[in-house]
Amino acid sequence: MNFQSDNYYIDKVLNKDVKAYASLVDKHKNMVFTIALKIVRNREDAEEIAQDVFVKAYQSLATFKKESKFSTWLYRIVYNAAISKTRKKNIETTNLKYDIVENYSEDDINENLNRLDSNEQKTIINTVLKKLNPEDHILVTLYYFEEKSVDEISEIVNISPSNVKVKLFRIRKKLYGEIQILIKSQHKEIYL
Repeated sequence: MNFQSDNYYIDKVLNKDVKAYASLVDKHKNMVFTIALKIVRNREDAEEIAQDVFVKAYQSLATFKKESKFSTWLYRIVYNAAISKTRKKNIETTNLKYDIVENYSEDDINENLNRLDSNEQKTIINTVLKKLNPEDHILVTLYYFEEKSVDEISEIVNISPSNVKVKLFRIRKKLYGEIQILIKSQHKEIYL
């Protein structure tokens, strides 16, 4: 389905065309659900959060100032809602081992990953991503999978752009270390 710009639908909704909001929901529902799911890691909770987010966004639409993208504003709402739900449930996450963060170069890790077949690569990457805490997981998702800019991520998660860069750097280092451990544990003769 081809969509108009978000502002087109927002203007229609603000001019009492309530049905136009359905197009905004259709346009963004997958990403809203994905962000929620990456954080709460439970399908039912993610669906509930997505529904609540769209209701909250609709009720607050008049306060949207159009200074940033609607998607950024909406994703920040879902991020905050999902983090709040996670904190309420006191979900424990597996922390990555900080002592494994060494001087792995991205090129070395990529070269070693490329030696594995695509199924092995996917298994390793998914295993490592599951070990991230929800906040780190969403940063990775927004940056690498949704291709959001550092500034957009900064707005969504409410931290400075420089802090986003630092966190992404640290996350990458942790991921590389974990990938190296998994590769070694699979008895591959891959050396860094």
